[in-house]
Amino acid sequence: MTASTPTTGFSGSRVIHSARLADGDGTVTENAWVRFEDGLVAARGTGSDWADADDVVDAVAVAGPEALLTPGFIDIHGHGGAGAAYDDGAEAIRIGREMHRSHGTTRAVISLVTASVDDLARQAAVIADLAESDAEILGSHLEGPFLDPGHQGAHEPSLLRHPHTDDIARLLDAGRGTVRQVTIAPELPGGLDAVRQIVASGAAAAVGHTDADADAARAAFEAGASILTHAFNAMNGIHHRAPGPVVTAAADHRVVLEGIADNIHLHPHIIKLLFDVAPGRVALITDAMAAAGSADGHYDLGAVKVTVKDGIARTDDTGSIAGSTLTQDVALRRAVEAGVPLGEAVRALTTTPAKAVGYGASLGLLQSGFVADAVLLSADHVVHGVWVGAAPTR
Repeated sequence: MTASTPTTGFSGSRVIHSARLADGDGTVTENAWVRFEDGLVAARGTGSDWADADDVVDAVAVAGPEALLTPGFIDIHGHGGAGAAYDDGAEAIRIGREMHRSHGTTRAVISLVTASVDDLARQAAVIADLAESDAEILGSHLEGPFLDPGHQGAHEPSLLRHPHTDDIARLLDAGRGTVRQVTIAPELPGGLDAVRQIVASGAAAAVGHTDADADAARAAFEAGASILTHAFNAMNGIHHRAPGPVVTAAADHRVVLEGIADNIHLHPHIIKLLFDVAPGRVALITDAMAAAGSADGHYDLGAVKVTVKDGIARTDDTGSIAGSTLTQDVALRRAVEAGVPLGEAVRALTTTPAKAVGYGASLGLLQSGFVADAVLLSADHVVHGVWVGAAPTR
């Protein structure tokens, strides 16, 4: 069973009771209930002292013993799903979002792979239009074209370019205030100025697809970059004499580290390590491409041809990993299996990504006044209910 409400939110009252509540602050409460009114959290408690409502959900009856209730998941880095690539426009975004919502992702930043500046501007404008009518879409993430050719991953190298003020301004203007994140290799000529320009616009600058060493990464964070794009992937790793961007980001309490917990991009021991070295600052993303929730086969990821076999996506020309087929419920499961405490894994799917893109005041917690986004899962982390509340505010 999957339950959902329209994006505009449920207009009456709802109580979900008898759940194990893992909230976005890392706490876990047994036998909890939460009350929603008009798309917002109105109250919460434990036991049976909840008042009747228009809709009453017995979590155990729906999801079984030890039913788990969490805030809605927030994916700040995903490229598609259900056979649809977000670069292909509004209908593709709708198709992909419907699939990811059924797996608990109630809000998402729509990620775009490297393309020409003309194409990216057009795509950012489409997402800006959608964000005006669909509050589940938080905005866009430009993953390129300002990336290091030596760490291009699944990005078309012929389309990569150095950051220029005019190009960045054009892309930000096309998004009309809805560009939430821009991934950039800060060591490129003009990279630090680009970081400052992105941050000044109100978007987050993310270090990624980069050849940055520790000093270059530190300079980017001092310039205002606040996210590390899919930590460990498409960047220099950790060496005992060359710590690189991951250690630098982990040591900087201003920085959120994205992690792809699919046991492919990151070994389970590295998933656990990420949480250990950056407590409270891990955002579990999907980096999902069109094959998520769909079949193995041949796909396009922007201008790059991709083949998916056994759920693993790789580029046809270089064999590089090309995004994932992950959903966020599976990311939760993989993190917990890796030894991450349940509350911390939920935090990494809720409050941490919400804060990273400016929605920390309205999303990510099942506490009074927050948006009533919620996911009900069985004890083995299978989704049985998804509810979407009111439009969030930044």
